[in-house]
Amino acid sequence: MTQRNGTKSSGDGRLHAEAFKALELAKGAEQQEGGWGWVVLVATIMVLALTLGFPSCVGIFYTDLQNEFHATNSETSWVPSIMTSVLHAGGPFCSVLVEKVGCRFTVMLGGVLSGVGMAASSFTRSIAELYVTAGVITGLGFCFSFQPAVTILGHYFVRRRPFANAMSSTGTALGLCTLPFLGNYLHTEFGWRGSFLVLGAVLLNCCVFGAVMRPLPPAKHRGQPLMKRGPPPSDQENERTGKERCRRVWSFVLASLKKHMAFDQLCNNPRYCVFALGITWMMLGFVVPLVFLVPYATAHNMEQSQAAFLLSILGIVNIIVRPPFAILFNMAWFKGRHIYVFASALLLNGLSNSICCTGSSFPILVTYVIIYGLSMSVVGSLMFTVLMDIVEMSRFPSALGLLAVMESVTLLIGPPLTGVLVDNTGEYSYVFIACSTIVASSALFLMVSFFCLDKKERAAALQRQPCAQPDSSRHAAADSSPGCRYSSVPTEGGKNKGSPNGAEYTTNV
Repeated sequence: MTQRNGTKSSGDGRLHAEAFKALELAKGAEQQEGGWGWVVLVATIMVLALTLGFPSCVGIFYTDLQNEFHATNSETSWVPSIMTSVLHAGGPFCSVLVEKVGCRFTVMLGGVLSGVGMAASSFTRSIAELYVTAGVITGLGFCFSFQPAVTILGHYFVRRRPFANAMSSTGTALGLCTLPFLGNYLHTEFGWRGSFLVLGAVLLNCCVFGAVMRPLPPAKHRGQPLMKRGPPPSDQENERTGKERCRRVWSFVLASLKKHMAFDQLCNNPRYCVFALGITWMMLGFVVPLVFLVPYATAHNMEQSQAAFLLSILGIVNIIVRPPFAILFNMAWFKGRHIYVFASALLLNGLSNSICCTGSSFPILVTYVIIYGLSMSVVGSLMFTVLMDIVEMSRFPSALGLLAVMESVTLLIGPPLTGVLVDNTGEYSYVFIACSTIVASSALFLMVSFFCLDKKERAAALQRQPCAQPDSSRHAAADSSPGCRYSSVPTEGGKNKGSPNGAEYTTNV
């Protein structure tokens, strides 16, 4: 009996120590609200403007690329498709870099890669070379800049995280608003080759914005045990055979995949699994209208400047709408409801694509981009917030990396498939019909799935309810019964994360 009590006492001591450590980390994270975090927020907005807003700008040069390389719609659409796909598929490599060298260096490296890739694109002599320079190199640079910027912002803001994420998403709107104007002006003055060279210089500014993303001091000591994982030194000294080395390499690969790719979340977290599947299906048609909007308008005898202005209107709508949404979604009422607002906006976004099928005049397309922009604002404002609600912040980089890899598959094949559809039918309207069907169906899938998961959790919670007890013994029963324990300081998304202490950890960035 004494030994059992002693074991229990030591276990309780460890639990109290862990809870105290988590509380100190939570206090440290809370102290980061504001201050330098606002500078990081501005830098993140600018990084997202130069990365996520850039692929839509390629549509301005779509016809020129077709004429220059004598390419079909399908062949030309591979350029923005590969760029966007690599932007997402590079997530695991980006996660490794963030752990080894931090967010600041990774963002700056991404700025160098994207700038060099676009500058090299101006010297290409074939469409295949453009796939490598503008697609792979530039897209990988976008990935290395975009994902660390979003990750470090999530560490700087805890209480105001929905507001910070929504405000950072205005960067995409800023890019959609300004880059088409800039691209159209450069196209008029210098042609597509000169424009790509200048845009490469513009993308180098990601290095400047990445330089201000300094790491959080309180999180400096976290993550060191993970970085030291690997075969023990004694094995490396004693075993030198080829079979042993292969085993070690394989073990290291498996450990790295488990760490930087959230397969455990995909298998054990049903909310993350549903969200990942829904977003992957959504991306098959979500960005396609941005690629084909300008070619669709110019194919119906609209001026190039007017067609580029449609993208700018889309960006202006996002800039105007996203800040109020950022304040609105930070209200307490929206906690636990982010996913439903997100799915509703996604449904409206999908249905709005059918407007293009009613006509191709400038007023109709303006109406389309306004409705599309409103729904896109909500989707962009809540996407990372929903993901942070679903997984712990310590698992967010790997969860985002796995989601990005899954997205990259549909992002890669989406524009080329619709390009084949245009080549075979000669009509761009079928593109918007297909996108409407795909995006709307993904929204319905998310709504129904999360509703069923919430219903199942409520039923399970009712079954775990303690029996009615007198007030004098209720507190004692709550202390003695594991089913009656609760967290008095809930964290965002804590009910779904399975955190042992209910606190949100910060990782080394």
